[in-house]
Amino acid sequence: MAPNAVTVSFRLGGDDGVSVEARKWSHALEQLGFTTRRVAGVLEDGPATDDVEIAELALDATAPVDPAALAAALAGADLVIVDNICSLPLNVDAARAVAAVVAGHPGKIVLRHHDLPWQRRNLEALEREFPPRIAGALHATINLRSRRELEARGYESVTTIHNYFDLDPPPGDRAGTRAQFGFGDDDFVLLQPARAIVRKNVPGGFRFAQRFQQLAPDRRVRYWLSGPAEDGYGPTLERILERAPVPITLGRAARAVDAYAATDLVVFPSTWEGFGNPVIESIACRRACVAYPYPVLAEIVAAGVRVFTTERPEPLVRFLAEPAAVREQYFETNVHRARLSFALDELPDALDKAFTTAGWTPW
Repeated sequence: MAPNAVTVSFRLGGDDGVSVEARKWSHALEQLGFTTRRVAGVLEDGPATDDVEIAELALDATAPVDPAALAAALAGADLVIVDNICSLPLNVDAARAVAAVVAGHPGKIVLRHHDLPWQRRNLEALEREFPPRIAGALHATINLRSRRELEARGYESVTTIHNYFDLDPPPGDRAGTRAQFGFGDDDFVLLQPARAIVRKNVPGGFRFAQRFQQLAPDRRVRYWLSGPAEDGYGPTLERILERAPVPITLGRAARAVDAYAATDLVVFPSTWEGFGNPVIESIACRRACVAYPYPVLAEIVAAGVRVFTTERPEPLVRFLAEPAAVREQYFETNVHRARLSFALDELPDALDKAFTTAGWTPW
């Protein structure tokens, strides 16, 4: 009988980073011979067979989780992947319930960390409790910085499995998407593919757009923020939009590849990211990316890929003025370098290696 893997989180099946990466892990586990299912407070794409929604696990839930119901949902799992719910305890009661239940689960446990409580000022007080120290569990971080921070705090069995990407995505619908969002043929569209929350630094993106417009006055700049606003950021975003230096468009395209196809430049002004998927996604879609130098970006560019910086827009303006052949060579070189470190077809092997090192194979 095939081993069974269950992913548990606050929410799954959407476009947020945890959901996107959980989906990749499920596909990779299936290639390794697992059957997979999900347990979450919200399954944004709807529950599939054997998936379980437990409303009390949701980010905004106020009712307590029934431990017996959660244990029943995890019953029979050979592997439980606790995906960020016990790493960034935004719903503390739900995180505590998951930690308690999985500590008594007879199968193997992976605590997957996209973020950690001491990396958020409002959660630093929970550092002694999260992530939970569960005997025999494997801690998997998505960046080396978090791995070092866990090890410095005495956590054992820590590994890094960074995010992986389809570097040959299907073509997006540029014309249809631009028409849908009202972009003209002559508009130069700057896309910030992010939710509107504090660390995504929307004001920094707007300041870059203003400076870019000044340096390239012949381009009619439009700024596209995919959104939506979360974590109570809506009123702040409204005030920011009132002072926006260029025309702003809000809304999410049907597919990420459509958004990247419709844009002319990807702007990523985040001050903190666990990884920063749009950096590699823009490379895969052959789009230039300008990013703020958030800490983990250094790990990505160490692989040899190149991005521009929001701190110095002048090199980007010069690049955009280069002949098409020069720009195309830049994109192809970036894809080649990304393929050496971030290709999605390498994820099953990365998981298998981590499990083997932990002494978990064969299942």
